[in-house]
Order: sequence, then C-alpha cells, then structure tokens
Amino acid sequence: MSRILPTIVLAQFGCTSLWFAGNAVAPELAARFGLPPGFVAVLTSAVQLGFIGGTLTFALLAVADRFSPSRVFFVSALLAAGCNLALNAPGLGADGLLACRFLTGFFLAGIYPVGMKIAADYYAAGLGRSLGFLVGALVLGTAFPHLLRGLSAALPWQTVTTATSALAALGGLAMLALVPDGPPPPPRPAPAPRRPARRFPRARVSGGGAGLLRAHVGAIHVLGLRANDADGVAGGAPGGRRCQRTAAGLQYSGGGGGGVRGRGAAWPSRRGARAVAAGALVLSGACCLLSPLVLGGAGPWWLGPAFLGFWGLVVVADSPLLSTLVAQQAPPASRGTALTLVTCLGFALTIASLQFTSWLATHVPAPYVYLPLALGPLLGLWGLLGRGRVIVGVKVASE
Repeated sequence: MSRILPTIVLAQFGCTSLWFAGNAVAPELAARFGLPPGFVAVLTSAVQLGFIGGTLTFALLAVADRFSPSRVFFVSALLAAGCNLALNAPGLGADGLLACRFLTGFFLAGIYPVGMKIAADYYAAGLGRSLGFLVGALVLGTAFPHLLRGLSAALPWQTVTTATSALAALGGLAMLALVPDGPPPPPRPAPAPRRPARRFPRARVSGGGAGLLRAHVGAIHVLGLRANDADGVAGGAPGGRRCQRTAAGLQYSGGGGGGVRGRGAAWPSRRGARAVAAGALVLSGACCLLSPLVLGGAGPWWLGPAFLGFWGLVVVADSPLLSTLVAQQAPPASRGTALTLVTCLGFALTIASLQFTSWLATHVPAPYVYLPLALGPLLGLWGLLGRGRVIVGVKVASE
C-alpha cells in the first residue's frame, strides 16, 4: 500500500511530460515546417482540443468505470507516447504534426483523470492530500520538457521527444505492474433513456471556481511558452528578456508548489473548502495585478523568483479541492466518469484563454500581458460565492 501513491505520482509525472513536449521544441518544428513563430499557440490548442475530445469520449463511454483503470492508464500511456514519438518521423508534414499533437492530447485523457480515480479508490481518507500531489506531478510533468530542452540544448531536438516518450512508457508500465485495481465498486445502474442528464454523476463542487481557474492556468502556461519565443514580440519588447528568463521559472515554481499543496491539502477540512478556494483566487488575482511590476524589472533580483514561487503556490491551489469534492460526492460506481467529465469541462475553458493570450502578447508590452488575466480569478470568485447551478448534468452547488 505504501508504494501506491508514489507510483501514481511518478507515473503521472512521466506521462504528462508529453503534454508540452512539442512546445519545448517549437522553434525547431517551426523551422522544419516553415511555420510562423506564433504557431505555438495552435500547437498547444491542438493538444488541448485532443484532451477535451478524449475526456468527453472517455466520460460518455464510462471507460474508467467499466474497465481496469490501471490497464486503461497503461494502454493510454503507450498510445500517447507513440503519437509523441511520431514527431521524429522524417516524412511528417504540418498537418501530421497537428494530428500527432491532437492524438497525444486525446490519449492523455486516459492518464490524468484515470490517475485521480485510482488515487480516490485507494485513499478515501486524506484524498485531498493525495490529489494535491497528483496536481503537483501534472504541473511538473508539463514543464519538464522545457527543463530538458534547456539542459540538452547542444543535443538534437529529437532528444526531448524521445526522452518524454520513454518516460511515459515507463510510467504506464509502472502503473500496470505496481498498482492493482482498488476495491471493486458497486454495480453501476443503467442510464435512464428518457433522462440523459442522469447518465452523468451529480457532483457537489464549489461554484465552478476551479474550472475558471484552470482556464487562467492554461493562459499563464501558454504565455510562458510565448515569452520563450525569441522571434515573438515578447522577446523583443521592453521587459521581454526578463519574461523569457522567468517563464520557465513560473512553470516549475508552479509544479513545486503543487507538491507543497499536497502536504497542505487538509486545509479544506479544517478551514472550509469555500474559504480556501476563495483565498486562492484572491491571491492569484493579486499576482496578476502585481505582475507588471515584477516582469517590468522593478525591485531587487530576488523579487522575481520569490514572486513566482508564491504565485506557483496559489495559482492552482483549488484544483485538488475540486477533484476531491467530485470524488467524494460522486457514486463509487461512477467516480471515474465524474472526474473525467469535470476535467473535460475545466480544460474546455482553456482554449479561449490560450488564443487570447497569444493575441495579447503581440499587441501589448510583455510585462503587461498577465494583467488582464485577473479577470479569471474575479469570475471564479463570482461563481464560487454565487448560487449553485447545473451544468451538463453535473450539479454545481455552493457549499
């Protein structure tokens, strides 16, 4: 039992490294296919669209509840790794590139939500802490290709895609070999044909704030990638070089913060889930508002790392909270479907944020690009503190 959570966390880390593996080598891919530098937003959106399509498909088919979760994780990891490795194929065209990224995102739907379902099966007590570690693994995994590219700049760009594919395959094998399926859930009732909304589990969560925050996180992530593009406006505008130096730091600070949040995920039970989520949104919005001062070069040298570290702690603090509430309130026989569906809804909101941030980076000075993103936490607070509502069969109610 002691090996279960570390195995899930490490497997999640290895598999989610596929998420932005293509973005880490975006300059090389752009040169290879003759694409403009700004195509990185399209590349990111292809993965996100694939993930949204995959999670919707997995939820409609109840894959995580009908089949062995460990096997679903394993098969999805191998397929996603294969699609990622296909980027190295010499005859791949621009359309093939986008198709590979779309399919990689599609099969990631069998990794992140399914990993949460496995953790929920094993760790009913202290679930928030366990899912906090998984969120940290997700953020660290998605940022890992950029770290790897920085460390292997002298090596061919294919090193990144090969290494991340190998990590994903190893993660899937570890899950299959070391994590047996948890206790069998009770039989799942057949859906009522005349009431399709009841096909989806009803999960009581806090006002939809975490879904809005996930869109906010997606926007921040793509800005980090955009700021690393030396040919983009962010690289040449005043303060753009500072953005380049701090973008990777933001991503890995966020991942490290995920691990710390795993330790402190017991807060909701002591302080109230609503209060913790609202506090995280307030702090995240404040970081957006203060970002021009830091990214513009004001203050001592240590201010940037300290600011990014703090931002990383608060920017996705309520993501494990949302997943915990869903896992706890959903019927055990539909827990995997509930987690998959809510993840689908959350990430569906990222597409607009990705495109908006990419457009914004070409029209405003780099230090000010984060400023409008304060609207995300503001809307999250409005949803969190407002009255409950029902969205696509998932009951969203204030606490």
